[in-house]
Amino acid sequence: MAKTAKTILWIIILTLVLGAGFFGYFKFLWVFSDGTKTGELNSLTYTGYIFKTYEGEMILTGYGSKNSGGTVQSKNFKFSVANKEVAEELMQMTGERVTVHYKEYKGTLPWRGYERAIVDSVEFAGVQAPDAEDPFFL
Repeated sequence: MAKTAKTILWIIILTLVLGAGFFGYFKFLWVFSDGTKTGELNSLTYTGYIFKTYEGEMILTGYGSKNSGGTVQSKNFKFSVANKEVAEELMQMTGERVTVHYKEYKGTLPWRGYERAIVDSVEFAGVQAPDAEDPFFL
């Protein structure tokens, strides 16, 4: 009788540990979605008490729904940046129109940032100055 109780207890413990492992993986490590967003980079800060992370905000503009009369609306996109080189590149582009590639997780980790969206690359999306070598340059 005692041997079967021990076996049942070990099975319950193993099930709980495996369940917690699967939950942790899907909550904090599994990429829920990834994609790109384009907008005006509003701010990027280096903040935190123990874990210093880069936190940013973009303003995404777009047209409203048919019910709103087609007005232009804006939406804020908050994100974290885990890579220092990408964060330094973003700091140089504050106030510019940029396209960022991000991965979204279902949970946050303190050393990864406060937001669920983690930006991993950036490119300039604004209007480039005309090239003097361009034959159509006036």
